[in-house]
Amino acid sequence: MFKLKLPTDPRWANIAEDNIQEILTDHAWCEQKAATNAIGLITMLPERPDIVTELLAIAQEELEHFGQVLEIIKKRGYKFGRTRKDDYVNELVNFIQKGGHRDTLIVDKMLFAAMIEARSCERFKVLTENIKDEELKKFYKELMISEANHYTTFIGFARELGDPEQVNKRWEEWLEYEAKIIKSYGNKETIHG
Repeated sequence: MFKLKLPTDPRWANIAEDNIQEILTDHAWCEQKAATNAIGLITMLPERPDIVTELLAIAQEELEHFGQVLEIIKKRGYKFGRTRKDDYVNELVNFIQKGGHRDTLIVDKMLFAAMIEARSCERFKVLTENIKDEELKKFYKELMISEANHYTTFIGFARELGDPEQVNKRWEEWLEYEAKIIKSYGNKETIHG
């Protein structure tokens, strides 16, 4: 569905499962950052209340996910740690086209968001299929569906706000870029690590 060029090695789930506390803390902060990103996009589109309404719903859902992960952490007696630097996301930020027309920037930020949602969804699928923890299997399956919907929404907004043919071409560039950087990930107990 996402056309990701390089799938996650299923062994990453073993790394994640070996330190569930760390993966949950990292995941919680990923959800908070996703909500913040949606809010940032809202500030760029005041002239599009239809898109703002959908972005608000995404931001609220991401914060709800943040709360759900936090509850799992507390229920299991884990310590909720500080926010983590997400090298994967920071590398994606470098690919956003800057210095051009405002509309081009907004479209690229939508594709940036879609890319993160696509990889997160794919990682949740890997967790669902490979970890032994039944509670987390069920939880990540539910989140996988939500992330897929967010991906679809962001891609749809990009195509609505830009020329669909150009957006599709740029999405292919995003996929190629992401494939190059993801090669160095998949060996840490973080959602994108």
